[in-house]
Amino acid sequence: MKLYITAGSPYARITRIFIIEKALEDRVEIVPAETRVADSPYYRINPSGRVPYLVRDDGVGMEESAVICHYLDHLDGNPQFDLPVGDLEWEARRLGGLASSLLDGLSVWVREIARAENEQSPTVIRHETDRASRMADLWEKEIAHPFMRGGLNLVQITLACALGLEVRNPHLHWRPQHPKLSAWFDRIASRPSFAATVPPP
Repeated sequence: MKLYITAGSPYARITRIFIIEKALEDRVEIVPAETRVADSPYYRINPSGRVPYLVRDDGVGMEESAVICHYLDHLDGNPQFDLPVGDLEWEARRLGGLASSLLDGLSVWVREIARAENEQSPTVIRHETDRASRMADLWEKEIAHPFMRGGLNLVQITLACALGLEVRNPHLHWRPQHPKLSAWFDRIASRPSFAATVPPP
């Protein structure tokens, strides 16, 4: 199988972490993709141009980090990252939505400041700055939830990849006034799978 990624994509990083955690490095080839450029050869592989994109052994392609991770988790018949059952399932889904919301907002912010300065939108930047501040306040409380403290799961991976965007955004200062969240992130970031996939500045 081939997984098309860009080194800076937090969405691709989720799947790369997942591959390492599931010990699938020998089964999945990581392939850099050229995105956001006209006529990239990658667009003939994935017309949407988004990453990550998994091309399975049967040639079928799959988008979306969560879908790819779910597929990879079930390859060996021993899924380790399925959602819990019962009431905790809805807590997991609720927390997953919050983690994805933070990731999506921070990704918009990173893309905006990567544009030429005269093309950047101060309104978008302000909106995402404020959103990130509110979400960091929320996660300072939610990080004590048992689901965020137990065995590694996709919600934890998603949140950590969102917070890890601090290396790509010099204006993202989520650590001050959030000591519990910062300590949680430092612990999870020390895992080999996270250390091996740190995005470039």
